[in-house]
Amino acid sequence: MRVVSLLLTLTCLHGESILRQDTPLDAGFRHMYNLQFDAAHQAFGEWERQHPDDPLGPVFDAAAYLFSEFERLHVLELEFFNDDSKFLTRQKLRADPAVKQSFDAALARGEELAGRILERSPQDRNAMFAEILRSGLNADYLALIEKKNLAALRDAKNGRELAEKLVAADPNFCDAYLAIGVENYLLSLKPAPVRWLLRMSGAQTDKEVGIARVSLTAERGHYLLPYARVLLAVAALRDKNLNRAKEILADLSREFPYNRLYAQQLARLR
Repeated sequence: MRVVSLLLTLTCLHGESILRQDTPLDAGFRHMYNLQFDAAHQAFGEWERQHPDDPLGPVFDAAAYLFSEFERLHVLELEFFNDDSKFLTRQKLRADPAVKQSFDAALARGEELAGRILERSPQDRNAMFAEILRSGLNADYLALIEKKNLAALRDAKNGRELAEKLVAADPNFCDAYLAIGVENYLLSLKPAPVRWLLRMSGAQTDKEVGIARVSLTAERGHYLLPYARVLLAVAALRDKNLNRAKEILADLSREFPYNRLYAQQLARLR
């Protein structure tokens, strides 16, 4: 497994941090990681105007709606995910209907645009990535806001299967590894009988594979690189590796100084 992980990492050496890019999409992600969601919407909207046929514009805009809702509802706090009892006993959250409508509309636009492209070019990397993200974002909304875990699992599985096709066609597309990593890692935390049932349904539940794939995105991804690092910080906390968690959070706090969550979590660990 270590040899495979090394080889996969080497295929992703071309990946660049979003801080070294200057497109509206990159700017939108910088704003989003800094919790500046209005500015993120403006940047993604600018990209949509410039590239009306690109499905990434509306799908990224949907991400901004989702994470603004996560911020409002305090879903983004790391301890929420580090404490299983809190997660299992959480109440169904009160979603903002207007945000939900905008989120769904943006996902629908992205799905329509990606579908058109994939119909004539099934291996189009951009459209495949948009569909992977669309599935992941919808799964997150279903699971973390609406508590519809089975429906979320179906979307997560669809996204992971498409991500496997994308990285098989282009191993250098390191953002796509995140969908594979998230399913494997999160489902690996379930009790053994549950993992067995999940595997029977076609889900993947290998913790080592999960961490390895998330690490690829955290090291060599592009748009999702910082998010993958957040997930690695959560994994480090679960494994009681406080030094590693603090190291990751300190780096994120320096990169995104307007995101109070990184600094707050780092202060708690200290």
